[in-house]
Amino acid sequence: MVWIILLAFSLAAILSGVAISYVAGAAAVIAFALTDHIAYLGILPQRIFSQIDVFTFLAMPLFILAGDAMTRGGVTGVLIRLAMLIVGRFKGGLGYVNVASSVFLAGISGSAVADAAATTNTLVPAMKQEGYRADFAAALTAASCVIGPIIPPSIVMIFYGALMNVSVAALFAGGIVPGLLMAAFLFAYNFWIARREGHPGGQPHDGRALATILRALPALAIPVTIVAGIVFGVVTPTEAAGIAVAITILLIFVYALLEKGGVGTALRTTVSLTSGSVERTVMLTGSIFMILFAAAVFGYLMGILQVPEQIAAMVQSIGLSSTSYLLLASAIMFMAGMVMDVTMALVLLVPVLVPAAIAGGADPVHVGVVSCLNLTLGLISPPFGGCLMVVSAASGVNYLRLSLAILPFLGVQIALLILLLLVPELTLALPRALGLVQ
Repeated sequence: MVWIILLAFSLAAILSGVAISYVAGAAAVIAFALTDHIAYLGILPQRIFSQIDVFTFLAMPLFILAGDAMTRGGVTGVLIRLAMLIVGRFKGGLGYVNVASSVFLAGISGSAVADAAATTNTLVPAMKQEGYRADFAAALTAASCVIGPIIPPSIVMIFYGALMNVSVAALFAGGIVPGLLMAAFLFAYNFWIARREGHPGGQPHDGRALATILRALPALAIPVTIVAGIVFGVVTPTEAAGIAVAITILLIFVYALLEKGGVGTALRTTVSLTSGSVERTVMLTGSIFMILFAAAVFGYLMGILQVPEQIAAMVQSIGLSSTSYLLLASAIMFMAGMVMDVTMALVLLVPVLVPAAIAGGADPVHVGVVSCLNLTLGLISPPFGGCLMVVSAASGVNYLRLSLAILPFLGVQIALLILLLLVPELTLALPRALGLVQ
């Protein structure tokens, strides 16, 4: 009865326009009263601050700053031109460019929504001009943006590692193969659609291939350097994020110098773009930590009520295997991701559902990568997919039309998710080879 009341309250509040962090926090406080645990609220502030006082969380705003600054600094265009050079000449070339651009951008921003905003304005109009259906172009853009949080560096994986005390380096290494497999699955679907609908091939490059490669190399070197440093233990994720910010600012200055000429102009451009990115990062970081505050309240109650232990006992009593339970937990997380913010769903569901899977023998890194991918798919899942909303607004494609167009792509990505669930070695082979997991 308590949970029905809380669900009704939460739905009513969300539909009335209240921010989800406030809804979650208020629902958790009400739950303390309804379950006769209101006395525990006295130590709630201490509990909240101890839960979010995690050094790894500091990497999150730094990676957001680096990704936003790179986008503002024109790196997106450079990487799109590189993708055009590599795969743009094939039949259905702009579809391949769309996916390849997201792979390149994934190593910079670590955010699906940021990638969606960066690529939609550039690629969707170009695809429409070449004869692609508007809804197909927008749906492919949204689907390919999910690669962003899987290929490192990944903000979602940093959250998971901090929450569940799992090595971020191992999670980053574990995300590389699934991220590339997602790109391969989308390439295959685009290949089939290009032949069925007669999508055109791209234009041959204009002879400036070397210049395009040279301009893109510094941007591509950033994620390689960062991930290698984290995976091989040279730097912590937070230190790597700081290095990413420093290199990004330097790179923006170099690009501005090449395009505008004059040190003074390049310096003013760099300061202006970086200031805008700092402002944007502060706003996003504040909203994320509001969600973390609210989730900490809810997580505290779940711990008092021993919900994770009850779930583990229930799994053992009905004899579910580790794989079967993981499939069930993934279904729950996927449905939650359809209506909840990714960060909120992560901090609410993972501490409740994941411990039982690990207790049943599942590898924490495998569960982490699969959970992050699962919840991220909610960004392109109707009815409230965040990436769908961004792409719809930026491309002008009707949201309902885009929601229907995304379903085949979502089916392809769910198939990959199931494959990763059933074959853990696809996720664990690289971390194991690097000595990051047993």
